[in-house]
Amino acid sequence: MKFEELETQLLKLTPIEKAEAIQILTQALSSSSHGITKTPGVCGGEACIAKTRIPVWLLVESRQQGISEAQLLDDYPHISAADLVNAWAYADAHPEEIADAIEKNMIRVVRPSV
Repeated sequence: MKFEELETQLLKLTPIEKAEAIQILTQALSSSSHGITKTPGVCGGEACIAKTRIPVWLLVESRQQGISEAQLLDDYPHISAADLVNAWAYADAHPEEIADAIEKNMIRVVRPSV
């Protein structure tokens, strides 16, 4: 089934059926990804894609610079689309944390410690 066909079918659903579809999709995304974790000593304790050293702020910064999700998935083949969904959700829920991490990283790049 093509996405356009799926979209047409989804729009025809009743509100209750749409809610059930959302629950199914949420469960599928949750079970196929490992979420976001913070581990002391790993990437400075920053929020990362679980079981990786890929910080959420790095993905957000990349997206802000115009890098597409497809390119991110190509650049990081060991993460999934569900991992990106989790990263965007985490960033939306913690905007100050992510902005601070991006800023902190810029300072390190501009003024590396001696």
